[in-house]
Amino acid sequence: MTNMGMYVAEFLGTLILILFGSGVVANVSLAKSKAKDGGWIVVTAAWGFGVAVAAYTTGWVSGAHLNPALTIGFAAIGKIPWSLVPGYIVAQILGAMGGATLVFLAFKDHFAETDNADAKLGIFCTSPAIRNYKWNIVTEIIGTAILVLGILGINHENNAVGALGALLAGILVWAIGLSLGGPTGYAINPARDLGPRIAHALLPIPGKRDSDWEYAFVPIIGPIVGGLLGAFIYQFFLNLWI
Repeated sequence: MTNMGMYVAEFLGTLILILFGSGVVANVSLAKSKAKDGGWIVVTAAWGFGVAVAAYTTGWVSGAHLNPALTIGFAAIGKIPWSLVPGYIVAQILGAMGGATLVFLAFKDHFAETDNADAKLGIFCTSPAIRNYKWNIVTEIIGTAILVLGILGINHENNAVGALGALLAGILVWAIGLSLGGPTGYAINPARDLGPRIAHALLPIPGKRDSDWEYAFVPIIGPIVGGLLGAFIYQFFLNLWI
């Protein structure tokens, strides 16, 4: 597989992820949606299932990282060459922007019917329940570390999960949302937050507010640090066992 083919796969996979993930937030948040007020379990389930669908669609091409934190963590422990990292990250951010744009188009009339500008922003990017940048970053570090640690563990050759790996990755993301998602909205993925945040800034969304760029560094720094931490922790314990 060529590098370009892998980049296209990362673009498509991340687009699918955001179409499901931002789509469910729009579904439960926007006025006159039939799923309005569907609740947290609905939101976390769709994000998890979106990961699984995206991974099954593109994982056989690129590994379906869909997440710069995962890509950087994998590169740091030699799972992929560093030369692929810039292309993967650019493709992931562009794919996230594309997915967010499709969500806007799918719910265009509902955006016009909704007065809550914060709810509109929340469809595209994360925000904290309590704004404290230091502890918001800690939350994102913990969530992303267990994401990367869990994915590495699930897919270890001794588990022989085969095609179930993508489904189990989706369940892992669902569990992270259910368990750790409340404080920050569990970005655990810089592209998932940055790409749609850029789309929010660029799209002609009626009645939108600013894109909260003051917070945007948190779901970038926290997941990258967490991804590296999760990868190194896994590698440390793996070296103890083998």
